[in-house]
Amino acid sequence: MMQGKTAIVTGSTSGIGLGIAAALAESGVNIVLNGFGDRDEISRTTDRLREAHHVGILYCGANIADPSEIADMMDRTRSEFGGIDILVNNAGIQHVAPVEEFPPEKWDAIIAINLTGAFHACRLAMPDMKRSRWGRIINIASAHALVASPFKSAYVAAKHGIAGLTKTIALELAEHGVTANAICPGYVLTPLVEKQIPEQAAARGISGEAVMRDVLLAAQPTKKFVEVSEIAALTAFLCTNAASSITGSILPIDGGWTSH
Repeated sequence: MMQGKTAIVTGSTSGIGLGIAAALAESGVNIVLNGFGDRDEISRTTDRLREAHHVGILYCGANIADPSEIADMMDRTRSEFGGIDILVNNAGIQHVAPVEEFPPEKWDAIIAINLTGAFHACRLAMPDMKRSRWGRIINIASAHALVASPFKSAYVAAKHGIAGLTKTIALELAEHGVTANAICPGYVLTPLVEKQIPEQAAARGISGEAVMRDVLLAAQPTKKFVEVSEIAALTAFLCTNAASSITGSILPIDGGWTSH
């Protein structure tokens, strides 16, 4: 059913985004990879996906903080594949600090990439989806779209904003055959989370092991990290026709965290 459709997955050169891109490619979807990283490693990733799934793969290193680069990525996608069917907004950054010590430039960067970049990608992809009367927008939010944690003011604000943006887009597109949903993972042991461990340890004055046990997994009743494959599978399901009536939903996949 998804054979020949095209997906842009931002922040997909590693971690959750790469897992989502691979799952969609396995379903026959052409993929636009986006993100930063070692160019040789990215080239190997694109070759591996292309050879494994026999789909079109395009890499675009657009900076999601720059609207003009997002627009260029959309144009390149249309030139290569004809249009945009699926948009997965996954790119994100994080910084941990108390509010009164939070660097304003870090706030601006987190809001720009985690929230404003998603807005620009959505507004630029929506006309393609409306024209074809089919589309899927999936925003990778966080459990922090539903609850807060100390020292993460910018990230929590951005992810709460993503939840509201998702609902608004879902309402605007409800009669156009296009759905918009947000997935809210709990902690996944990605490079972004691994980077937080020493930051959290410094902010809280505890060891890295204590951060893992008493901070990151304290709120997840399962006491285990969410798997990238689980998020990828949910994303792929939301792209199927079986999920055509799921829209405007904020979907936790958090080991029970937000059930508290």
